[in-house]
Amino acid sequence: MRTKLLIIVAGLALFGVAPLQAQEYPSKVITMIVPFTAGGPTDTVARLLSVPMTKALKQQVIVENVGGAGGTIAANRVAKATPDGYTILIHHIGMSTAPALYRKLPYNPMTDFEPIGLINEVPMTLVAKKDFPAKDLKELIAYVKANKDKVNYANAGLGAASHLCGMLFMTAIETDVTTVPYSGTAPAMNDLLGGQVDFMCDQTTNTTSQIKAEKIKVYGVTTKKRIASLPNVPTMDEAGLKGFDVSVWHALYAPKSTPKPVIDKLTNALHVALKDDNVKLRFGELGTEPVAENRATPAALRTFLKAEIDKWSPIIKKAGTYAD
Repeated sequence: MRTKLLIIVAGLALFGVAPLQAQEYPSKVITMIVPFTAGGPTDTVARLLSVPMTKALKQQVIVENVGGAGGTIAANRVAKATPDGYTILIHHIGMSTAPALYRKLPYNPMTDFEPIGLINEVPMTLVAKKDFPAKDLKELIAYVKANKDKVNYANAGLGAASHLCGMLFMTAIETDVTTVPYSGTAPAMNDLLGGQVDFMCDQTTNTTSQIKAEKIKVYGVTTKKRIASLPNVPTMDEAGLKGFDVSVWHALYAPKSTPKPVIDKLTNALHVALKDDNVKLRFGELGTEPVAENRATPAALRTFLKAEIDKWSPIIKKAGTYAD
């Protein structure tokens, strides 16, 4: 009888019956790892999502900030985590730029993770400290060119969205300035507000409220069209930098080999979160919006990530920007 039972169990496994662990998932707290410091744009998105995802999964989703090395420390931690769905990663465009930026990247974005789904796409803004002398983008470009040895540019660290945008801006105007890397967007913004650094490019999720409060100057949004939350701010193209177009996206990932039933539950929870009224409201206030449901899927994210890696790798390699 025991032999027959073992044969039945083995047969069920062969036919793909989900393991008990996946069927019972989740049975404890889920940790969403943010690869940057608290208070930054990725952290903001994570904390907004965690509330409705907690309700959908009926288990608490907590946010943990693991900053450093442009997000690669956190990503590597999740890549090496137990593939049980209790440790997941939220990351932005840095997931696609890291392969070109780091010579010794300890993980492969395409093969060491299970995609859960795309979350949103975020415009960026080029901003400066409140008393920066340039009144518009043309004056900013002229001032930077004339004072390239005096002005400085803040970013949230190698591989961060602000680093990528700044690199593209300096390439576009054919002028390099001193860069001041921080451990995250929040401390960079704090120093911009305090006048310790001159200018930066960052996501609307981090700059919109400061722009509306007139605590910093804004010179343009980085998308092809103006955005509803900042209707009076011209696009970079309109303001004089033709063809400048970059946005930042966020997505969720789990470690490779996380069971499909677990990924399905996480994707479903993401869909619930993206339909949540508070999430949509807050996203709108921050200049972004949830992606369509058909883009918030593992298959769509896998295809999108591959396209983004193919897009940014030659640009970064041409700029000659690398980290060990």
